[in-house]
Amino acid sequence: MIFSRKSSQTQTPHLLGSMPLHADPSKGQHSGPFSMRTPAPQSVLRPWRDERWRDVLCPSTSRFWSSSLWSTIRTLSLDVNVGLQLAHWEKSNNISLVIDQHQREELLANFKEAVRIPTVSFSETESNTTALRQFDTFLRKAFPAVFSSSLVHHELVANYSHLFRVQGSQPDLVPYLLLAHIDVVPAKESDGWEAPPFSAEEIDDFIYGRGTIDDKCAVMGILQALEYLLIRGYAPRRGFYIGLGHDEEVRGFNGAMNIVRLMKERGVKLSFVLDEGLAVLDGVISGLNGPAALIGVSEKGSANVKLSVSMAPGHSSMPPRESSIGILAAAVKRLEENPMPRLFGLGPERETFEHLAHKFGLPLKFIMSNLWLFSPLLGRVLERKPDSNAFVRTTTAVTMFNAGVKVNIIPALAEAYVNLRIHSAHSLQEVLDLIQDTVGDQRVKIELIDGFDPLPVSSSDEQSFGFQIIKKTVLDMFPTLTVAPGICIGNTDSRHFKDLTRDIYRFAPVWFKPGDAQRFHGVNERISKKNYEELVVFYFNLMQNCDIQKLPEPHTSVHEL
Repeated sequence: MIFSRKSSQTQTPHLLGSMPLHADPSKGQHSGPFSMRTPAPQSVLRPWRDERWRDVLCPSTSRFWSSSLWSTIRTLSLDVNVGLQLAHWEKSNNISLVIDQHQREELLANFKEAVRIPTVSFSETESNTTALRQFDTFLRKAFPAVFSSSLVHHELVANYSHLFRVQGSQPDLVPYLLLAHIDVVPAKESDGWEAPPFSAEEIDDFIYGRGTIDDKCAVMGILQALEYLLIRGYAPRRGFYIGLGHDEEVRGFNGAMNIVRLMKERGVKLSFVLDEGLAVLDGVISGLNGPAALIGVSEKGSANVKLSVSMAPGHSSMPPRESSIGILAAAVKRLEENPMPRLFGLGPERETFEHLAHKFGLPLKFIMSNLWLFSPLLGRVLERKPDSNAFVRTTTAVTMFNAGVKVNIIPALAEAYVNLRIHSAHSLQEVLDLIQDTVGDQRVKIELIDGFDPLPVSSSDEQSFGFQIIKKTVLDMFPTLTVAPGICIGNTDSRHFKDLTRDIYRFAPVWFKPGDAQRFHGVNERISKKNYEELVVFYFNLMQNCDIQKLPEPHTSVHEL
């Protein structure tokens, strides 16, 4: 990549408006991405101990632009798609998938039948087991080649989940795993659905129903693709697994975790895992020229925290100066008024914007190509909206508040539950410490109900086998897309597989236009018939693209800003 360099020995005016850049958070001062009210976590302070950071971010020094690394201004952006398209890929003699009208009607009928089976998970202890058994019977009927092939070994796991092992002809090639889940969240027609949520009704070439995008499109798309390949006599060189969990919507402790246990017992190691997660965003990212496919390389961590206040009960005619409700309400208000520190640019979200930079116009192209300098500015802009704020920091959501049993009794106990989605630059312990500091009241008891750290960040460079195979498969189908790594703000079954591989990706080529994200777990979940067929073709091609032994030598391309 080509850069132009500019240096100066004089102080440079603040480039970020009124934002102070002189404070050093390692000394208890806060500026840039850090809140004035909350201390920066240790994982964020580490770069400040590097002199090169201070050269750029501390204009009080006489060497503001003196660092050769951090004074670099990019005047070129990288077109990250071109290198892949120009590379000389190993010949694999892929079979082309041409779906005739009869096959189209059959695959759509199978998909609709899958949606009609209400495989609802209500809680960790309650699910529609009758529907799960029905779904098992349905899969065996819908995909006879998969269940009868000598290349495919199938087993039920924990009664309702499925694990398939597809044998490869070259056992020295490390296998991969395609992951999806059978269960869905509850849905009621009275919530405002245009069609009953388990009807799979067609409206304007869209199939409506719970699970159409989360996640039966992937369940059916993967198996339909394998069915077509087996019918055409395909025998893979690289073996692979297909895992279908039955309780992902309630954290996957029975389905995915038992699949992981079996694979660990058998000594399985995986090249990569591909699960649900991110999608193709068309018109969703403001200012972006054209649609983008974001491949999730990590997930935010999660924590559920309980806050409680206990006091002696009393009669409402003789109230104390402070009640349990009042004390707890004040604590909750402090949490909402003092959000977690800005961490934009310190996690995978930085790479997302750098990959997309060449598809923005000026000045955004320049800003996103130089996030080493402009991350604080962009973070302040993104935090203004709830959906983009999720990329900036650990988010805090008060989701439950319980107190009182009668209108004339001052309650002895008040409880609130807070759900936090933890940014990649934070740890669970750092978040708990910040909650303790922000609440600042010993009368409020703080308990961690459950939680886990952010997931490791998977590779996405030019030598990353899984990422580049997924990317090639996307670009072969949609050459005009921009492909970039991304971060999942929700959690998937794939997090349970981190001991089996270093690389976990979260993506399916489901097209989201403005407003479609709200259908996810919401009303009127739907997928177009064309898009479902594209998913089948995507997995059909992906399975074949994985048969190469190694990636080609990369090429690069640059564009003037």
